[in-house]
Amino acid sequence: MRRPDQGDDRPTSDDRRMSGFRQDFDARARAARTDFEAQIRQRRAEFGARNEALTARTGRNLPAAIAIALAFAVVMLGSLLLWKPSFMVVAAFLLGLGVYELASAMRFAGRDVPRIPSVAVAIATVPAAFLGGQIWALFTLLGGVVFISLWRLVEVAFSRTKPPAASVARDLTNGLFVQAYVTLLGACVVLLSAQPQGQLWVVGFILVVVAVDTGAYATGINLGKHPMAPRISPKKTWEGFGGSVGASIIVGILVTWLMLGLPWWTGIILGVLISGSATLGDLTESMIKRDLGIKDISSFLPGHGGLLDRIDSILPSAAIAYLMYLVVNH
Repeated sequence: MRRPDQGDDRPTSDDRRMSGFRQDFDARARAARTDFEAQIRQRRAEFGARNEALTARTGRNLPAAIAIALAFAVVMLGSLLLWKPSFMVVAAFLLGLGVYELASAMRFAGRDVPRIPSVAVAIATVPAAFLGGQIWALFTLLGGVVFISLWRLVEVAFSRTKPPAASVARDLTNGLFVQAYVTLLGACVVLLSAQPQGQLWVVGFILVVVAVDTGAYATGINLGKHPMAPRISPKKTWEGFGGSVGASIIVGILVTWLMLGLPWWTGIILGVLISGSATLGDLTESMIKRDLGIKDISSFLPGHGGLLDRIDSILPSAAIAYLMYLVVNH
């Protein structure tokens, strides 16, 4: 028998009720957590499915593309608007990377374009254009083409297996094309930025290019039925092109009127010209990739492919914007 001074260790009714309450609470908490985790998995699966469907329709990972585009916008705006000479660093990086991507893609396709001198020429052209203007930029570029050609000829001279003359000639012309396509057109951005109020022109024409891409995307994905150039770019439609023209005119008017202090009708000219140049740039890059037998120039940017896959519309549009600046201000 239990002595009177010994406590009763048997659970009381209150203890049993408390234990049952805790067990019920733990069970409900586990059920709620399981349900919450299931909902999270379902939301992730739905988001992934929508993102995959959108990627299949547009050819890009849209969330990643937007994030990277915003990051580039912050860097470019900061360099242009805070201290304009710092834009040389940004431009040198972008042009150097773009040349490296295209030269690498060509080498992958069996076209031996020397990458080291090609990148060096692209980088050297940036300060030449910003500090010396058109003449220095042109001489730097022309001297660079000679340098790249000599580099390739020396490689051939010292190689154990001599390639055919036709292959060497193709390598030289491809090296020239890389500089003409990336460095020359990219130098137009640098030349424009160096002009009085040129940084505003750079920001302005890039906004119009963004409007072209956005208008083409929004209209094409919802209304696009008639392919514009099915053999070159199957996803590009005439409906999307019409949307790009309309969007570029609207943004062009706002840019020229509010940012550049020009008559509103000049925005129509700017919008029409850049909608054409941006579309031509996109188709040109698609032709290059088709000729090389690749989907993207590189995989440097998640959701974007390569850098050139994203600035293909900007490069020819830079030449249009620079020429228009010269016409308006001279």
